[in-house]
Amino acid sequence: MRHVKFRGLGALSVFLLSIALLAFPLIRSGLPAEKADFQFRKQLEIQQVRPKKPVKIKLHRNAKGEYSWDLTGDDADEIAQIDRKLRRLLKIQ
Repeated sequence: MRHVKFRGLGALSVFLLSIALLAFPLIRSGLPAEKADFQFRKQLEIQQVRPKKPVKIKLHRNAKGEYSWDLTGDDADEIAQIDRKLRRLLKIQ
């Protein structure tokens, strides 16, 4: 395997590094004005919005073929609505 040396690479990298170091304070001088306009604050309306948890249904069937179920959830109106829907679908009074 042959090794090749690049002689001009060292001078080029020093040149690019010096330009970057000189340009950094110029670029950075524009940042404090932008930071002064930026404010971080929490919006309580967004924090309080949570998705609804679905009603969980545990369906049971006994030896006679009759159905019963357990409903759990956070919203009582939704639980009652699902209970009526199950009774109608299974034709239970």
